[in-house]
Amino acid sequence: MNTRPRSRISLLFTCALLIGPAMGREDKSHPTALDTTKIEQLTGLKGKFDPSEHVFKVSAPRSDLKVTVAGVHMMPPMGLTSWAGFVKSGSATLVTGDLVLLEDQVSPVMDAALDNGLKVTALHNHFLWETPRVMFMHIGGLGEEDKLAVAVGKVFAEIKETAGGRGKTPRLEMDTAKSKLTADKLDAALGVKGETSGGIYKANWGRTARLDGTAVGNAMGVNTWAAFAGSDERAVVDGDFVMPEEELQPVLKALRQAGIHVVAIHQHMLGETPKMMFLHYWGVGRTADLARGLKSALETQKL
Repeated sequence: MNTRPRSRISLLFTCALLIGPAMGREDKSHPTALDTTKIEQLTGLKGKFDPSEHVFKVSAPRSDLKVTVAGVHMMPPMGLTSWAGFVKSGSATLVTGDLVLLEDQVSPVMDAALDNGLKVTALHNHFLWETPRVMFMHIGGLGEEDKLAVAVGKVFAEIKETAGGRGKTPRLEMDTAKSKLTADKLDAALGVKGETSGGIYKANWGRTARLDGTAVGNAMGVNTWAAFAGSDERAVVDGDFVMPEEELQPVLKALRQAGIHVVAIHQHMLGETPKMMFLHYWGVGRTADLARGLKSALETQKL
């Protein structure tokens, strides 16, 4: 009697019993193993291990938000869950993440990320027609596992702390058509000759890149600009910074240290060399203070 098929079935069954319990949790003997228990402790979040990619992902559904998109009530699994994923990268650990934020949470959460050694890599919307407006901030970092986990934990703690409308909105009642600014003072503070039109002062700084083999610069939209309105004592400034990727973090830090809010980080082109990032900002305060903050950010760039 041939027993080989039965033996083969028995062997497969035994293998399934041995392998099955290991699925879904990390093999601690693996040379690139993460300490998932400690990551959960330091971040304050529960996570799930992906054995196929050796990634441990912690998440926090924004179940506190009541978001509708064009009348559709949105639940967290539909893209309203903040998360951070950890994976070993040689002797270091790499983390990336996506944070779901209301507008008044963007600045304090960005500060928490930057102050704790994380990079902010994008800030934009994922929806149209949503109420309330929801922004998405992408973060990243490379370094020691424990330090990254602590940093992520502080970011998520800030999200919790500012939830429910506890963030601050920089409001300033103003009719920009009645602006009256001292242009000479702004020229001196920014180190550039600006133009005034209808009381609005505007200055720009051109950069260069190559797009599809063609040089593009200031006139093609590769520029940093600032527009001031109001008075010398009560002003608003908005504008755009353009920069190669390596300049993004220093510019972010300089603007936030000056109290200027970052409202978007994204690209405007595809296939350009070098890759250029665009950052949009908004600030309110005394004109001299705002100009000083912009100048500090400009000084981090290789203009």
